[in-house]
Order: sequence, then C-alpha cells, then structure tokens
Amino acid sequence: MASIDAVLLALDNNRPAALDRLFELLAIPSISTDAAYAPQCERAADWLAKELTGLGFDAAVHPTAGRPMVLGHAKAAHRDAPHVLFYGHYDVQPVDPLELWNTDPFKPELQEGRRIVARGASDDKGQLMTFVEACRAFRETGGLPCEITVLFEGEEESGSPSLPAFVAANRDALKADLALVCDTGMWDAETPSITTMLRGLVGEEVVVKAADRDLHSGMFGGAAANPIHVLARILADLHDGEGRVALAGFYDGVEELPADVAEQWRALPFDEAEFLHGVGLSVPAGERGRSVLEKVWSRPTAEVNGITGGYGGPGFKTVLPAQASAKVSFRLVGRQDPAKVRAAFQSFVRERLPADCTAEFLPHGASPALQLPFSSEALTRARRALHAEWGKEPVMAGSGGSIPIVGTFKQDLKMDAMMIGFALDDDRVHSPNEKYELTSFHKGARSWARVLDALAK
Repeated sequence: MASIDAVLLALDNNRPAALDRLFELLAIPSISTDAAYAPQCERAADWLAKELTGLGFDAAVHPTAGRPMVLGHAKAAHRDAPHVLFYGHYDVQPVDPLELWNTDPFKPELQEGRRIVARGASDDKGQLMTFVEACRAFRETGGLPCEITVLFEGEEESGSPSLPAFVAANRDALKADLALVCDTGMWDAETPSITTMLRGLVGEEVVVKAADRDLHSGMFGGAAANPIHVLARILADLHDGEGRVALAGFYDGVEELPADVAEQWRALPFDEAEFLHGVGLSVPAGERGRSVLEKVWSRPTAEVNGITGGYGGPGFKTVLPAQASAKVSFRLVGRQDPAKVRAAFQSFVRERLPADCTAEFLPHGASPALQLPFSSEALTRARRALHAEWGKEPVMAGSGGSIPIVGTFKQDLKMDAMMIGFALDDDRVHSPNEKYELTSFHKGARSWARVLDALAK
C-alpha cells in the first residue's frame, strides 16, 4: 500500500477529473419525493454503482419499495484491516421555487472559480463524492487501507421509508466495525468538525378532559374545572426556577462533558448574543449556568410545541372547553431512557390533576440519544487526521437534532457512527442556489484519505 503522501498527490493531480465526475452526478435530477423523477433516481443509482465497480467494488443497485439503494463492498490491500461502512445519499430536494435560482439547478456551474452551484452540490452528492474520490486515489496507488462497505440511499430527503426494511434484510452485508457518515458540516470554512453526539427524542401529546361538554363561562365560570387552566399549570411546573426539567429521574444517565471538550466549546468563536439576535431574541432561556452551545448540543430539554383548547376562531366566544391538549417533546442525551422519560411525564401529569379531570396520552415516537464515546480510538485517530489536513483541531460537535440513519446503525447493527462532513452554514441546503465550496470538495477528499489511513494504522 502506498504512503498517504502518494495518495494525497494522486488526489491533487486528479482534481479536474474529479470535478467533472461530480458535475455528471449533479446533472441527474434525482428528486426522491416526486414519483415523476423515479427514473432519474434509478439513473443516479446506476451511475454510482458503475463508479464503484470501476474502483474494484463488488457493487450493485438494489430495488426497494421506493427508490433503489446502492450497496458496494471492497477488500483492503492488507489482511486484518478494520472494516468501515460509509453512508451517503444520492437523492435531492425539489428545486421549488425555480424562479429564485440564478442558474439551472441541474446544470452545475463553478462560479468565481471556487463555488459549485447545483441542487445536491452540498446535500449530499458533493459530500459522498469526496469519499469516492478518496477511494479512487487509494486504488490508483496500491489499494484500500480498510475493508469498505458503501451504502448510498435514494430516499433520505423523503423520510427514508424503505431504509429500515433494507437494513434488516441486509444486516450481514452492512455490519462493520464503524460507520462513517458524511451528511454533516464544518464549524467554519477553515475548521473541521466531527459530530459525536445526537440528541434523542420523545414526543408525547396529552389531552386533559373535564366536563362532558363545552360550558357557558357566565353560568359555570368559577365553579367548573377549566382544562386549559389545569393544563397550563401542569406545563408551567415542568421546569423549576433554575430552568431544569422537574420530572422524577429525568437526569438519570446525563453526564457532564469531558473537561477537554468543555474547554474546546468555551474557546469556540461563538457569539451567544448574535445567535439569539438572529431570531429576534436577546436573553438565553433554559438551564442557568449553561452555555447556549451546551443547551443545544449536550443537555436534555422539555419543550411545549403546541397547545389547543377552547374557541380559537374569529371574534369571541365565552366558553369553558371540555378539553385542552398539548404536544410536548423531550430531547434526550447520554443514557437517558426514552420509555422512562415518557412514563415520568405521564405520572407527572396525573399527580397534578384535580378532581373531575382526566388525562389521555398519545405517543409520537421515541428514540435514544446517540454518542460516539469520547474515549474511542477511532475518534482519536480521526481527530489527528483532520488536524493534519486543516491545521486546526477539529471541533467535537454535538447536534441538537437527530440523524435517523445513525440511530438505525446503532439499534439494528450495534454499530457506532462517526459523522464527518464538509458542508458550510451558508451552503443554502434545501434552498435555491445551493452550493458547495470547491475547497470543501477537494480538501474533503484529502480528509477522508487521511482518516482512512489513520484508521488502518
């Protein structure tokens, strides 16, 4: 196997051809959510399978009930190499509103010599092709350093309806030592990032009922229980005076950040005031004594997402409603148990119901938090590899939301995932004039080459 310097040189020499290949893929309008584009999704899957086959992968297109999957596998140049699963998606969002695009979204352009503009340039075709190009450079210089399985999905932008069944049916073919996911971004244009934490989620709807019908507030007001009042008091009690969630056992399994990660977050050039100002706010809410980054990356939350009850139409109606409802979501971290959190919330509500009131609960899904252990050897090696390429220590980032495929890998394949991507905040993902920086594309490929080399060693 050639040295990493030879692999990086091959990547640099192949830059024009790599860009041409990316443009070919970007020109395919693989919009998964619109059935009219199903043939184009098949075309994109065929294109990728052919590329992988040309690189020595045993690759094939696998039909599903929806859009096809591309699955490929290649052995390493040496025995006893680690086995990684790389995931990306080739489908893209619709382009509407088309009139807001400055160019044809499926005629990719390199603008100002540094910006690739097309639908899917950043999400996720440009990202997945950084990995493909890294594999190409290894093949040209002696062989892959790791055993590699590649999974390219065609329905990520439409909710991945076919993915769970596909993973279940191909569990043996997908199982690896570690998953690599490219659908994330950098801290800024010069600082790489590894997303190590994804918050989990519990969604719950509660309906509080009192009288058997809506009541005239003049005749019953002050004497009859008002479900809106009852529900409002219960929801207000969800947080204590310090902004902490008041459910019994809610913080079981929540751990503090390692000292070095906490220090890195404190040192990041993140303006909390500007972050809030951008959405018309000025004062941080939530837990006292916690930074905004902690609150959105590594701390659990309870949020009321919607309340209904009584009359909400035009004009005015003096009524005591028979029922009121609220939708509440809990973002989870660490080892919090979604089932225990749901049970604790239901008990919390029932304990506070006055006489004549009842509560019904409607679940809206649940998933645990996911975290790549900070002590992971793979994480340590990837950090060194990214630092070597960018000259900066990568940010160990968290994500306030979830990436479903990572949960699928963990729950169904018992496999951790390391999320490394090279998108930027201004890439206009899902919007008109989506772009991907040429630097992200070229240095992204070099970064993956370094990461694979580091994992193999």
